[in-house]
Amino acid sequence: MDYFVKKDSIVREIWGKSDTILFIFAGASAEFALNKGVDWLFYTGRLPEDPLGRLFSTVEYARKIVFSPKHEAETAIQKINTIHASVEGSRGKSIPDWAYRDVLFMLIDYSIRSCEILKRPLSYSEKEEVLEVFHRVGKGMHMRELPNSFEDFKSMRKNHLEQHLAYGDFSRELYRQYRKHLGYFRYRLLIETQILICPKTVKKIMFFRKVSVLSPLLFFYRFSRKINLDWLLKSLILPSEYKSQIKSLNHHPNHI
Repeated sequence: MDYFVKKDSIVREIWGKSDTILFIFAGASAEFALNKGVDWLFYTGRLPEDPLGRLFSTVEYARKIVFSPKHEAETAIQKINTIHASVEGSRGKSIPDWAYRDVLFMLIDYSIRSCEILKRPLSYSEKEEVLEVFHRVGKGMHMRELPNSFEDFKSMRKNHLEQHLAYGDFSRELYRQYRKHLGYFRYRLLIETQILICPKTVKKIMFFRKVSVLSPLLFFYRFSRKINLDWLLKSLILPSEYKSQIKSLNHHPNHI
């Protein structure tokens, strides 16, 4: 069977665990709120109405691509293209190329950051492997001006962060919805996770502290993963109504 992503790929390792996936989307949720193209996410109303539900639907597409045979992954990518084309047709204008690249760059960057925070540093070749997988996703979505090397990616990512982020009314509204749907305690955990994982540019715009209060707890969390107690921590900090969805994020969902 020919898979879109090799079975021994670091990308499967990252996207096969619920905690690394949740860290990816904690970071992305900050950047989505600041992105100058965020009006596209508000157009359908799905993101502000149900940000957690949108998270899980987005994850489902990503997982189909990462863990499916090549033809099924390519079908999933084409379905994403169809959904975007429908939204563009309804609104009467095209989503900018840079907005597509921004989202792709988030997935690359936060995939690497989440693994390095929760598990271990990645080698340069592993980082290139993450880039290569999402480069093929970008090609499948007909994105232009994609980076061809990890050095190119770092340069383009830096430029995107500097040029495409700003705090505005949509940012304020999206964070209000995060707090509404998560509740105060889990909302604060989201903020602390964002402080932990987001690039300096994002933290500066959001006036975040440099250091997260979660930083000292990372050693204990990594240890809990080794003895399979991380499911207990997740059950305490994550909304109970999403327990089954969170459990399903693990590629082998024996536990949360």
